[in-house]
Amino acid sequence: MTVPYPFSAVVGLDDLRQALLLTAVSPAIGGVLVRGEKGTAKSTVVRALAALLPSIDVVPGCRFACDPAAPDPSCPDGPHTPAGVVSRQAPLVELPVGATEDRVVGTLDLQRALADGTKAYEPGLLAAAHRGALYVDEVNLLPDHLVDLLLDAAAMGRAHVERDGVSVKHAARFLLVGTMNPEEGEPRPQLVDRFGLVVTVAAPREAGQRAEVVRRRLAYEADPAAFALRWAADERDLAGRIVTARDLLPSVALPDAELDRIARICIAYAVDGMRADIVVARAAIALAAWRGKTVVSGDEVRDAARLALPHRRRRDPLDPPGADEEKLEEALNEAGADQDPPEPPEPDGSDGGPDDGGPDDGGGPADGSPSAGPAGGPEAAPPSQAPPKNGSPETSTPPAGPGKDQKAQPAPVGFAFRPKAFTVTGRGEGAHAGRRSPAFARRGRVVGARSPLGRRNFAPHLPATLRAAIGRGSRTVEAVDLREAVHVGREANLVLFVVDASGSMAARQRMRTVKTAVLSLLRDAYQRRDRIGMITFRGGEATTVLPPTSSHEVGVARLAELRTGGRTPLAAGLRSAATVIAAERRRDPRRRPLLVVVTDGRATSGPDPLTVTPALAGTAAVVVDCESGPVRLGLARRLAGALAADWMPLDRLSASAISVRTA
Repeated sequence: MTVPYPFSAVVGLDDLRQALLLTAVSPAIGGVLVRGEKGTAKSTVVRALAALLPSIDVVPGCRFACDPAAPDPSCPDGPHTPAGVVSRQAPLVELPVGATEDRVVGTLDLQRALADGTKAYEPGLLAAAHRGALYVDEVNLLPDHLVDLLLDAAAMGRAHVERDGVSVKHAARFLLVGTMNPEEGEPRPQLVDRFGLVVTVAAPREAGQRAEVVRRRLAYEADPAAFALRWAADERDLAGRIVTARDLLPSVALPDAELDRIARICIAYAVDGMRADIVVARAAIALAAWRGKTVVSGDEVRDAARLALPHRRRRDPLDPPGADEEKLEEALNEAGADQDPPEPPEPDGSDGGPDDGGPDDGGGPADGSPSAGPAGGPEAAPPSQAPPKNGSPETSTPPAGPGKDQKAQPAPVGFAFRPKAFTVTGRGEGAHAGRRSPAFARRGRVVGARSPLGRRNFAPHLPATLRAAIGRGSRTVEAVDLREAVHVGREANLVLFVVDASGSMAARQRMRTVKTAVLSLLRDAYQRRDRIGMITFRGGEATTVLPPTSSHEVGVARLAELRTGGRTPLAAGLRSAATVIAAERRRDPRRRPLLVVVTDGRATSGPDPLTVTPALAGTAAVVVDCESGPVRLGLARRLAGALAADWMPLDRLSASAISVRTA
C-alpha cells in the first residue's frame, strides 16, 4: 500500500505517540525504543511519523543532505558553493536486521573503481538518514557489529568509514527509532541506553477500543486514499504543531528549581551516569514547547521522567528494562515531582492506563510477558532481604526443616560469577554474529582471499585482486579478477542446558550452588549473543522448560522456578536434548550447538544413559559434574567420556578459557 496509515488515526498508544512527537520536536532527545508484544501497531505508528516530519532544505546534488545554511565542511561531496536550495521531505530510512556493514556505512564504489580507476565512496544508510529518521525493526535482533556502528554514530553525530582503502567522515545526525518484541530477547544495554525514551505498548484490553482498531484498519485496507483523506486535517494540525514547537523550543526556560528536581529524581532512582539527567531535561523542555509553554514546570519533569528513566536502572545485564516502576514512583515522590499540581492517588493495579500515570507509563512490561520476570537480577539483593515482585531468583526462603516443604519451594539462586568460556572448536560459517566460537565472518582478522561467491557487496582483498590480474598477464583489473577478503571472527551458538533436577540434587545448599552456576552460564550466553534452551529431568521424564530462544530473561525466570525431587531419568534428559538439537539443525543448519549437561551422573530411572549418547555424536558438549562428598563415583566423568565431552567439576567453573571438543 503506497498511502501510509495516518498517525492521527491510531487508537490509543498515547505514550508512544507522545514520545515520537517529542523526539520530532527535539531530535537531541536521542530517539525512541518501542517495546511490545506482536500485533500492537509498533511499526505502523513509526512509519506514520514520517509524514509529519517537517521538510528540510538541502544542497542540490549533495548525497549527504547538507544544510545550505550551514554545509558540512568535511562533506565528501563538498566543498559546497551557493547554488540554490532544494526542499524535500525528511527521510525515514529503514535498516533491515540482515543488512551488511558496507550497506550501513557505505563502501568503495567498485563500478567507478573498475571503469574509471578512481577511488570513490558509495554512501550507506547512515548517510541517507542524516537529518531524518533511522528506523530499525526488531532492533534486539540486530547483529553486534551493526549495533557498534549505530552506537558510534549516535554518540558522535558523524559516521567514520575506514575500509577498502576508503577514509571518509560525514555527518550522520538522525532520529533513531527502534521496535522490538521482548519475547525475542533484549538488546545490549549499551544500545538501550542510547535511546532517549523507551515506551512499552500492549494491545487494548477494552472491547470498544479493540473494535475501533479493527474498524479503522478494515476501512484503511478497503480504500487507503479515502481513509487518509478523512484524517488529512488532523495530520496537518499535528505537522503544524511540530513546526510551532520547534520554533518555540529555543525560548523555553528550564528553571534552576526544576533542574534541581531532575537531579534529585535521578539520584533517587539510582541511574548510572549523567545521560539520564540530560535526557529528562531535554524531554521536559520539548514537552513544554509542545504544550505551548515557555517555562518548564513540575508537570513536564514528571511526564518526561516517566518516559526517559525506566530503562536506565538495570543492575544486571539480564534485568529487563522497566522492571522497577514502583521505584520510579518513589523517586518522583521523594523529589517532590508531584507538587504542582498534586497528582491523584497512585492506582492499585485496577486500571493503570497510559493517561493516568500508572505503571504502563514508564516502559516496563505491564502485560505479564516473560520479560517482566525476575526484577533486579541475582545480584540486586542478598537472600536475607524481602523478596521483590515478579518472582526474583531470591524469592524463596529456606524452610525450617527437611521433608516435603523442602521440595515445595524452589531453591534460591546465589550471586552469579564469571564462568569459563566454553567454545566449539573448528570454524563455523559465521551466519550468526556473536562472541563465542571461531567462525568465518564479515569482519575480523583477514586470513586469506577467495572468489566473491556471487555476492555484490563484499570487502575486496586488493593484493589478491591485483595478483589475479597479473596472473592473467593483464595490467587492468577486470571483474573476473576480484577477490574478497576472508575474515575470521566469532559466532553465536545454540547453548542447550540439560539440568538434573532429581532428588539426588535436592539438598538445598547444593541446588543453590547448581542454579547459581547455571545462572552464570546463562549470563555468559547472553553476553555472547547465543540462543539458549533448557531441559530438566526429574521423576520419570524430561521436560523442555525453555525451547531454543533469544530471550535470556525467560531462561532466568525458568531457572528461578526450578523445583527438585524424584528419581533421576538421565537418559530421558539426553534423549530430549538429541531431539531438540536435531530439530534446530533442520531449522538452522548453520548454527552450531553446544550441549551443557549439569548433573552428578546418577541414573535411578530409565535405561543406562550411555546407551543414548550415540544420538548426540558430533555435538560439542561439556559435562558440569555436580557430585560432592568424600566418596565420589565418577559417573559424570564417565558420561563425559561417552559423549566425547569436556568434564568440568562444579567447583572449578571459574573464569578461564576452555575449548570444547567435537567428535
